[in-house]
Amino acid sequence: MLKYFSIFFLLISTCYSNAEIKDKIIQNLKNTYNLDFKFEQNINGKIENGNCTIEYPKKIFCKYARSNNKILVSNGRSLVIKTITSYYRYPLHKTPLNLILDKDYLITQIYSLEERIVDGNLVNYTIKQKNQEINVFFDNETFNLIGWQNTDAYQNFNITFLSSIRKNRVLAKNLFNLPSQN
Repeated sequence: MLKYFSIFFLLISTCYSNAEIKDKIIQNLKNTYNLDFKFEQNINGKIENGNCTIEYPKKIFCKYARSNNKILVSNGRSLVIKTITSYYRYPLHKTPLNLILDKDYLITQIYSLEERIVDGNLVNYTIKQKNQEINVFFDNETFNLIGWQNTDAYQNFNITFLSSIRKNRVLAKNLFNLPSQN
């Protein structure tokens, strides 16, 4: 009997701690209006890095290190990727970033999804939307968003890791203006 009670207690405490983690992640997201961070992105084995700023909802500015002055910008409606020699503009709603940059959508999804603890320090939620799967990762101690993994519109496997995260800073008003094509 003691054996069954121990197993029951272990299951209840695990469920409670997972629910507590979920609540803390949701509360942290609710209290985050913007964040900036360093990133490392691996797209099919090609690694790039740089700095990004996200402002909820759906705005992002990323400047890549050592890569033709590459920037990625979303004003909440469109997404532009610009380098010295190229300029691509996409409707944001046709990209995985549309979901990743929507804090309210993430919160709604997290409420209904089961979390998975990875290596004891990452909390993972898998979002499935319109034949698209996005894995979102949070730190198990700070409850910050620390990365995502998805397949992009061109079927490239994309893993993005965040580090040196700072939240709720004063941002330049024109940071998310789309660059001109030149």
